[in-house]
Amino acid sequence: MDNPVKPTDGGIIIKLKIIPNSSKNEFIKIDGGVKLKVTAPPVDNKANKFVTEFLAKNFKVPKTSIKIIKGETSKEKTFFLSITNLDKIKQIETFFNCL
Repeated sequence: MDNPVKPTDGGIIIKLKIIPNSSKNEFIKIDGGVKLKVTAPPVDNKANKFVTEFLAKNFKVPKTSIKIIKGETSKEKTFFLSITNLDKIKQIETFFNCL
């Protein structure tokens, strides 16, 4: 995985390795990317829903603005956050760069 965040037209792309069934929810910097540990189990799409809600809450964006664009059934997922506010995009980039 390269840089986990990439600004693009109409928003930002975030690549994460999701680790379900964890003891707590947290972002962890790993070689070449970012891992997101979540407490939700990987059954019945619960982990995907939880990650979407977690990202929305963490970055203060609507859940409806977050889409999984790659890796729906994989641990390696790519999300697109439909955001036009440049300050919000910079804030998200800074968060991941400071991990």
